[in-house]
Amino acid sequence: MTSSGASNSMSGLAGGRITVSAGANTLGQHSQEKNADATMYVGNLDPQMDEQLLWELFVQCGPVASVYVPKDRVTSSHQGYAFVEMKREEDCEYCVKILNMIKVFGKPIRVNKASQDGGKGGGDVGVGANVFVGNLDAEIDEKMLYDTFSAFGSVITAPKVQRDPESGESRGFGFVQFDSFEASDRAIEAMHGQFLAGKQITVVYAYKKDTNGERHGSQAERLLAQAGMQNNGGYGGRQLRPHAMFSDGSATGMSGFAGMGVVGGGIPGGMP
Repeated sequence: MTSSGASNSMSGLAGGRITVSAGANTLGQHSQEKNADATMYVGNLDPQMDEQLLWELFVQCGPVASVYVPKDRVTSSHQGYAFVEMKREEDCEYCVKILNMIKVFGKPIRVNKASQDGGKGGGDVGVGANVFVGNLDAEIDEKMLYDTFSAFGSVITAPKVQRDPESGESRGFGFVQFDSFEASDRAIEAMHGQFLAGKQITVVYAYKKDTNGERHGSQAERLLAQAGMQNNGGYGGRQLRPHAMFSDGSATGMSGFAGMGVVGGGIPGGMP
């Protein structure tokens, strides 16, 4: 599907689906009408992303009901996140599995159900299950980290590969944040000392910020996490299930988004 083809398909469906501009208006001004279980939070968006590009991306997974991109009232630039509502809840689940962590304009986007994200652009509040991954090959990116470590449990924020601010090249280490210490313990036990892209990696608990060499994973953090689970019913029901369904990373079905720099997550054939 080419970019022009995607645009044509959108205009051809205008009679049967809400338009992009109207979609933003519907979700923004009449939010009480939206289906929260079919609505996704889309984060870490590049400044070039807009309502139309989001529509064209998500319509590959099913009929889109509306797209809403909050914008600054003064500059009219978006805030780095958006909300996309699908017409069917099952398509929402499919989008999360297929589009989460694909790269668009060089940035891995985050896609999850808005009801799991509190319906806003705020970050997840973790329990401290933060893992440091060292000695990374230069070719390892955020999506590869996600695909590797999400096998051990729910990764609640986009993995971070530290990069040189000028060249953008990897500095050889990154971070992964899990929703539980059970998941981070499994990841450390299984992956520390293993080879990833030909290099033996180090996987240990990350240092806490603003401390004198103290690492995450302490007994105190674990007790607090356990108390939070008991008192809040799993942190208010915000735990995310691990994603087990990713494509092989080919661009099949996504060729129309080459200009957007879409990498990974290819849409399988036979989509509605």
